[in-house]
Amino acid sequence: MGGRATDLTNTPARWLLLPLVFVSGMASLAVEFGAARLLAPYFGTSLYVWGVLIGLILIYLSVGYVIGGRLADRYPRDEVLYQITAWAGLWIGVIPLVSYPILLLSQQGFKDLSVGLVAGTLVAVMLLFAAPVILLGFVSPFAIRLLLTDVATGGNTAGRVYALSTAGSILGTFLPVFWFIPTYGTRPTLEGFGLALVGISVAALWRWPRRRLYASFAAAVILAWIFLPSGIKPPQVGQLVYEKESAYHYIQVVQVGTKTELILNEGQAIHSIYDPQNLLTGGPWDYMVVANAFRPAQATEPRPKDVAILGLAGGTSARQYTAAYGPGVQITGVEIDPDILTVARKYFHLDEPNVHAVAGDARYWVDTQAGQYDVVVMDAYRQPYIPFHLTTREFFSEVRDHLRPGGVAVVNAGRTATDYRLVDAIASTMAAVYPSVFLVDVPAFANTLVYASTQPTTLADVQHNLGLINEPVAQSIAVSAMNEGNLRVSPYHSQVFTDDLAPVERLIDEIIFGYVTGK
Repeated sequence: MGGRATDLTNTPARWLLLPLVFVSGMASLAVEFGAARLLAPYFGTSLYVWGVLIGLILIYLSVGYVIGGRLADRYPRDEVLYQITAWAGLWIGVIPLVSYPILLLSQQGFKDLSVGLVAGTLVAVMLLFAAPVILLGFVSPFAIRLLLTDVATGGNTAGRVYALSTAGSILGTFLPVFWFIPTYGTRPTLEGFGLALVGISVAALWRWPRRRLYASFAAAVILAWIFLPSGIKPPQVGQLVYEKESAYHYIQVVQVGTKTELILNEGQAIHSIYDPQNLLTGGPWDYMVVANAFRPAQATEPRPKDVAILGLAGGTSARQYTAAYGPGVQITGVEIDPDILTVARKYFHLDEPNVHAVAGDARYWVDTQAGQYDVVVMDAYRQPYIPFHLTTREFFSEVRDHLRPGGVAVVNAGRTATDYRLVDAIASTMAAVYPSVFLVDVPAFANTLVYASTQPTTLADVQHNLGLINEPVAQSIAVSAMNEGNLRVSPYHSQVFTDDLAPVERLIDEIIFGYVTGK
């Protein structure tokens, strides 16, 4: 089956060989980013998801290099390479079509807490990406074999091929991230790169009869994509009002009865609620409103003047602060995703004149733009994870520097009914910075609010201040915190997270695994 390398000097196949190397390099990185975005609404974008994904892509490419080199030595013909890349492009185009029902099964697994179903769908999707990436790994060694005419210039030939492939990979990084995915979405991006690979392969195969087969497959993929359901993922409950893939999140706005809810990424938590019939939600946002009471005993009702909310989302707590204390309280809300701020204004009625929304990373904003505040609320989640740099002693020290004397920092920490390890970690780290730390459990949600005062404060001080609150909205929350929230001094003084070591993702994964498995 072996043979001589075909003379490619004056054929379209020769002209297109180096462009093929470039396009293949682009496609390999586009597949990696596309895979991450396809998985995000179902499995999230944690450090572990990215680590597994990058590691598998490298394994697939390595396998492709080995097999491609051997295949090139056995069949050193240009049509073989172009058929391989045509199939790779077609497979890339098929991925969004095939992955959709598989990922829907994953959603059902999350809903039913089925570890086997979730793991099975994750493996299925990962294997789905294996075939095209392995085939793309064939390209560089195959191209070197076809271009090599003299061993004396073999190094130069290999260098050109790998430089061109790397240049394509660079463009395959920037184009999806800064243009295609934010503008058109993940599925059109994968379709586009797949069809580009098919197009250049079919052009090179024009003198072979099989070109019609690949062109027909490409047309079928385009038609299937046109008729594919336009939604990314149906909501687990309620009616879908809006969805979008932003640069940071997969965003859903869902209507559940009279409530409008903000759902992000894999959808295992509600990030904001707007209910025109009920200001209070029963969620953690309510208990942020009484944070200013967690200071030394006051003579009059402790009313905050300036509040910073890190992780504004749809603005639920900002709206409640305004309702409780009036438009005189100045609120600065920091949200990393500008698309979420747009959603907040359109669907969650974030239009209070005293709320100043800022798009940016919370820690960078604290370091560079923050003023002085009575309360700093930290509710920044990339569900189910808190960004690690917002859980460390250094970060809480920076927040303390922007609190007035007696000011309060409050963090929303997730938990289960029995597993308080994340609460422990957050409270222990805050205790290394603040003299007094308190806890309040949210009765209707699996959350605990961690409050830390910049001045020594007793439990009696807090109870006294909560008793002074007479604003109806805040008063009902204060009563709930004392009677239902198990208000208490934090007993935790264990591991302190630092910028150098903050294993918050591993900790949360262990909590989730324990909850799902019942261990």
